[in-house]
Amino acid sequence: MKPSVLVVEDDAALAELLRYNLERDGYAVTHTADGEDALILADEMHPDVIILDWMVPSLSGIEVCRRLRRQPDMAAVPILMLTARAEETDRVRGLDTGADDYITKPFSPKELSARIKAVLRRVRPALTGGELVYGGVEMDTTAHKVLRDGNTIQLGPTEFRLLRHFMQNPHRVFSREQLLDSVWGRDVYVEVRTVDVHIRRLRKALNAPGQVDLIRTVRSAGYALDVAT
Repeated sequence: MKPSVLVVEDDAALAELLRYNLERDGYAVTHTADGEDALILADEMHPDVIILDWMVPSLSGIEVCRRLRRQPDMAAVPILMLTARAEETDRVRGLDTGADDYITKPFSPKELSARIKAVLRRVRPALTGGELVYGGVEMDTTAHKVLRDGNTIQLGPTEFRLLRHFMQNPHRVFSREQLLDSVWGRDVYVEVRTVDVHIRRLRKALNAPGQVDLIRTVRSAGYALDVAT
């Protein structure tokens, strides 16, 4: 699955340039020129990264960033802010609001691509390579292989997708509904309790006797890939 990028930019020519270069680099791109629409789209698509212009209609990029950071689902999504404002105070304001990076116009597409890859390596390492490691678990997303402490783990397709989603977002708590949307898909009808069944299967496959359970159950909230406490 291609990493998804939400581009919020009201300059049509620049937006088209961004779309062209991002799609060439392998990203799935969604674009809006409006701050209010950006909030709606972010909630609907849960992008892997957001490229946000400071000056857009309806809501400024700063306000969009501030509101996104208040939402638990958006708190960890990388936000790169684009702006013609080059003053240090503006950069500090953007970063303090919650942006992960700040790029002043004009900029080169290569620079933007490098910045995106850098934030994704920090936040979502599985999206920049075929391997992911957490707590002794190694996942090769290309070869569909999973090891724990060097031992091969046999997983069904759904358990593999579930583990991959957790490993892309370690420590983050997901509700059953969020897991259904992300792992099964929004257009597929599955009973919410089905998640519990597959969590049990994943735990059974991952955890040999004496090993720490890496799937943490958070009462009334959901599940996370984390050392249970």
